[in-house]
Amino acid sequence: MNILVANLGSTSFKFRLFRFDGAGVTVLAKGGYERVTDYGKTIDDCLAELKAAGHVQSAADLHAVGFKTVLGRNLTGCVSADERVIAALEGFKEIAPAHNPPYAAGIRQFQKKLPGVPLIALFETAFYQWMPEAATRYAVPETWHQAGVRRYGFHGASHKFIAERSAELLGRNDIAERVRHLYQTGPAPVSPDQPGLRVISCHLGGSSSITGIRDGLAIGTSMGLSPQSGLPQNNRVGDLDSAAVPYVLKTLGLPLAEIERQMTKEGGLLGLSGVGSDLRDIRAAAAQGNTRARLALDVLVHSARHWIGALHFELGGCEAIVFTAGIGENTPDLRAAILRDLDQLGIVLDPVKNDALRGTEGEISAPASRTKVLVIPANEELVVARETLRYLAARN
Repeated sequence: MNILVANLGSTSFKFRLFRFDGAGVTVLAKGGYERVTDYGKTIDDCLAELKAAGHVQSAADLHAVGFKTVLGRNLTGCVSADERVIAALEGFKEIAPAHNPPYAAGIRQFQKKLPGVPLIALFETAFYQWMPEAATRYAVPETWHQAGVRRYGFHGASHKFIAERSAELLGRNDIAERVRHLYQTGPAPVSPDQPGLRVISCHLGGSSSITGIRDGLAIGTSMGLSPQSGLPQNNRVGDLDSAAVPYVLKTLGLPLAEIERQMTKEGGLLGLSGVGSDLRDIRAAAAQGNTRARLALDVLVHSARHWIGALHFELGGCEAIVFTAGIGENTPDLRAAILRDLDQLGIVLDPVKNDALRGTEGEISAPASRTKVLVIPANEELVVARETLRYLAARN
């Protein structure tokens, strides 16, 4: 079975083609296009590229297209990418302006170009639909809540993969199986004879979030109403006191649209460091003595420790802390800074293992550490492909 995963941006289109068969899963092709102005033409170009490579000769060779949709109003989960999905995306376009309009437009074009091919949307919020209500609510007027102002959580594909894979690595195949079919069957019962499994998943990249997971289910997360919240992002401000917006509006005389632009384009690590939004550039500047760059790293570490601590307390401890995504997988010094001086909590890194591990799966905790520290590479496209396959299997 061939499944195409489409990752749509405001001016970009990235894809991966997966083949599932008796031998497992294979990535047949991957690629992308920048400066996209016409999704219809770009889809044609993508299909032509796949045909030229001998992977897909016609639409009949594609069994589904999966989308990593972000946020839908009154809709989440893994669902058919139909008009209901498009309406949900458009209903929250103000909250996710960089994500929702491109996905709505792209899905429409795929409907036209591939009318017989199933289109499946996996919302990033899906992993959080079973969070306790107290973890989703803001202390806002009820009318705000009814309008959709609540904590949704993001990077759901990444954190679900961590929930599943960490359970496998920790010898809890029962929990891994629970996570595997979560979107098709809902949470399966957990045996009362088995101990619980508590994991803190740290997705650290250009966009970062931290999620607490108990027995495969999210119980809390750092991101809230929008992907602009939580830890400082590459160029997005992250958590901010709501009073800052009217204060800046009055004091600096900036219109609301400009305030929003600056918070989402000039904030985060870029705003703190002044040298860029890429952590590699920031670390290089900090190593050369740039104090603002050093501060940006310190703020990121402080925020990560804050959220790990809050979720560690809420979980009552944890069996594993997992680092994933570009920064989490490839930056040993940042991992060490985040987990420094936590031996009293039973969290101890092995410095040799930590320094050696970059971009591959493995354990970096010391033998004496009560909590295992793992690195698990992210593969969100594979998650979307797997969930698309599971959705089709459940529907059929």
